[in-house]
Amino acid sequence: MQLGHANAPAEAPSRRVAQDFGRGRRHRTNRGADRPPGPGGADAARTLARIVTGWPLEACTAMFARYGDTVYLPVRPWDGLYLFSRPEQAEHVLATNQDNYAKPFPYRPLRIMLGDGLVTAEDRLWRRHRRIIQPVFSTRNVASFAAEMDAAARRAVARWEPRARVDVAAEMSALTLDVVGRALFGADLIAEAPPLRRSLAAGQRLALLGAFLPIPRGPASNRVIRRAARPFGAGRIQEQVEQLIVRRQQQSPQPAAGTGDRRNSASPRDLLRRLVAARDSDGSSLSRQEIRDEIATFLVAGHETTAMALTWSLALLSAYPQARQRLEEEVDAVVGDGPADPGKLPWTSAVISEAMRLYPPAWTLERTALADDNVCGTAVPAGSMVAVLPYLVHRNPAVWPNPAGFDPRRFLPGAPDRHHYAWLPFGGGKRGCIGAGFARQEAVLVLARLCRHYRLDLAGPGLPRPRGLVTLRPAGPVTMHLTRRDSPGCPDH
Repeated sequence: MQLGHANAPAEAPSRRVAQDFGRGRRHRTNRGADRPPGPGGADAARTLARIVTGWPLEACTAMFARYGDTVYLPVRPWDGLYLFSRPEQAEHVLATNQDNYAKPFPYRPLRIMLGDGLVTAEDRLWRRHRRIIQPVFSTRNVASFAAEMDAAARRAVARWEPRARVDVAAEMSALTLDVVGRALFGADLIAEAPPLRRSLAAGQRLALLGAFLPIPRGPASNRVIRRAARPFGAGRIQEQVEQLIVRRQQQSPQPAAGTGDRRNSASPRDLLRRLVAARDSDGSSLSRQEIRDEIATFLVAGHETTAMALTWSLALLSAYPQARQRLEEEVDAVVGDGPADPGKLPWTSAVISEAMRLYPPAWTLERTALADDNVCGTAVPAGSMVAVLPYLVHRNPAVWPNPAGFDPRRFLPGAPDRHHYAWLPFGGGKRGCIGAGFARQEAVLVLARLCRHYRLDLAGPGLPRPRGLVTLRPAGPVTMHLTRRDSPGCPDH
């Protein structure tokens, strides 16, 4: 159910065009020679099959290698998908003309799973939530969680045993859920990691299917998606969040939304209390349902993105021992008994940035055009769905020399300038990730702490195979050997 729209004005014609597209109504399209090149017939069907079954990276890479940096993929008889891989195209869709692009209807499965949080909300509801929540993620507030981030990494290290094997993807998911749980609720959520991972995986598969199945918009289709999600547990996230909020309030009762005052806005230690205390410019606060939706969004997106960034970083460091040696030297010199200053860890930060270039957690960003547009020379009709692919923008050889290579020096101070939208793991424009600063700080501090105590080596040959669902995940477990580092001054635990 959409929230906050009771008094919304009538929809503009351009937005109705986009909704008609979601219902499968045929309207004007860009045909023939005006369209970008792309697969057709059986080739298009095979490409779609690879995408829907969870292997879109190979399909998209093959299309761009064959047709160039702009591709049109037929999806149904009446519509298709415009795929872009150049930084200037990303800037146009996500920033320059961002008001012409809305979240498309395939986000419905995520909305059912997460509610109307910042990832899925639109229009006035999204603007209001963003305005209220933005101060919560100020630089000052984010910095206040550094100790919790470092402590979570210490707890992970304490659980590990030298010479053991671990699934790093699962370990990083539990670790980052620990961080987010304590930041959101001041609570230990490690026990929630397995069911949450299952629910999230189910939701990601449903969201991928929702992009290509001819399901019309409306309450009936929402019920169909909700029923499909239930056996996989994708609908349990909202229930889990509600239980966590109740548990948190029983431990430390909070004022109901709308009864707090501005004096509380700077003092609460966890994000739940800060969301309760947050106020809009007119003094209004978030309702209980709105808080629940935002908590669900932060819980899922806040731990998944950082967990994947850390997983790929550790795998890449194993594959590139010289980069790992330089990181170990840096953390040995900087990391002590407490959280380090991320500003004194430039190589560690560059490793995270380069890992997110090669394996951006949000590997594709989809939008629906509300009105006719021209994206850097490509005509896009109203109602068309477009996708900016950070995975391919980040590997565009016109922007990145040796694009498939792992080279953190690209992100060190003094590196050559590049297009502002050549690196966009957190999206861009007004809908750029509000928690980007939180995620970057967490990833740097956690990676530094882990590598201070342990060296992790891949158990098998080669890097894990990536699988593109809603986020870019390893296709299977990422098994790594743990070796205790005997660096001078490394504290025992």
